[in-house]
Amino acid sequence: MTRSQTFNRCFIKALLICIGVGFSGFALAGGQQQEALAASVQASMQKAISDAASPEPIFSSEEEKLRWLTEMSPRLVKRLPDTRDRVEFLKTVYYEAQRAGLDPQLVLGLIDVESAFRKYAVSSVGARGFMQVMPFWVKQIGTSEQNLFHLRTNLRYGCTILRHYLDIEKGDLYRALGRYNGSLGQPGYPNMVRAAWEKRWSFAKPKVQITQTAIPALAQR
Repeated sequence: MTRSQTFNRCFIKALLICIGVGFSGFALAGGQQQEALAASVQASMQKAISDAASPEPIFSSEEEKLRWLTEMSPRLVKRLPDTRDRVEFLKTVYYEAQRAGLDPQLVLGLIDVESAFRKYAVSSVGARGFMQVMPFWVKQIGTSEQNLFHLRTNLRYGCTILRHYLDIEKGDLYRALGRYNGSLGQPGYPNMVRAAWEKRWSFAKPKVQITQTAIPALAQR
């Protein structure tokens, strides 16, 4: 094969990959590695993901809830343009993160890196949805009818899995994130998530109070 033919084949292959990325929601994230779970751990994770659909997230007050939604919502307008969908997404992230003992801002940073907030993203190894959950988890701790592209299901699994990895690593976020992405020991992924968390999804305490008129009816959607 000539050098020109080799170049053409590589170019066409790269073009096909780009097309896949642009039109099928393909994601370039890694994936969790399947491993044997102790019976007690498996039972605990099964219980964690089997609860009923999430209720309203718990804030210290309605004002705090409004303030958080007011600050987070504009950051997602380009990625989730529908207001109702965007608010439902944010409230589900907050609830599932809180439920798993995680910082909601960390979860937003992880989703940013993993799927760029694409509901139907699929990685090269088959990880699915917002939090790029590997399908083997459904067989291991879930039930066959659970759909990893469903908002609450995906976030429930993702937060439960990250909590599991944090417990394994005794709170070491760097190693837990490496496990989550299937890149344990490599700095790239944990550093990207931390950067997204701190630079794009940080949440500072306000210096002034926000009134209901700041974002009409947002908290009630």
